[in-house]
Amino acid sequence: MEKQIMATRGRPRAYDRDDALDKALGLFWERGYDNTSMADLSTAMKLSPPSIYAAFGSKEALFDDVIAHYNKLHGTMIWADLDRFKHPKDATKHVLIASANAYTREDLPHGCLVVLAAPQENSTHATVNQTLRGYRRSVTKNLRNLYAEGQRRGHIPSTANIDTMATYYATVQTGMSIQARDGATRNELISVAEAAMMTWPSLISTSLVKG
Repeated sequence: MEKQIMATRGRPRAYDRDDALDKALGLFWERGYDNTSMADLSTAMKLSPPSIYAAFGSKEALFDDVIAHYNKLHGTMIWADLDRFKHPKDATKHVLIASANAYTREDLPHGCLVVLAAPQENSTHATVNQTLRGYRRSVTKNLRNLYAEGQRRGHIPSTANIDTMATYYATVQTGMSIQARDGATRNELISVAEAAMMTWPSLISTSLVKG
């Protein structure tokens, strides 16, 4: 009962959840998970630590909500409505070009939060690692589904290794995020995207060995 009363007292009387998530998002994106303290979050979100715990449960749970918020706000510009493209090659080019544009916005930290906020390998934050790994793997899964549909429609040979294709383009996108954080310009990343698309003919070649 005492814990319940304490949690109730700690709950913020009035706060804008999306605004609070925006503030936390900016910190995690800029500093990463491990380098963002509860004190930092409290200052940015204008909520006391007990209020943050009451509203979100824990730092890890807050981060999970932040990642979902990030995906909703920023992931849609890359991944939404890919079925509007008649050919999977055009959809893939859109993903890479849109990533180049998103990763180099002047009003936001450069790069992708899901790639850059990862704790170190030996971090004790297993839940955070699992969350980030799941989102990163979803990129490969989304691309594979795109290419599987391309095979069904006859745009990609049935013998093509769509697992390799998906892994390759997901790896290119991840690398673009890191390059953006290190200072690569939008034009440089667009050039990378265009160069990656030049490999499309070899990737759909039936000479690629599966497995």
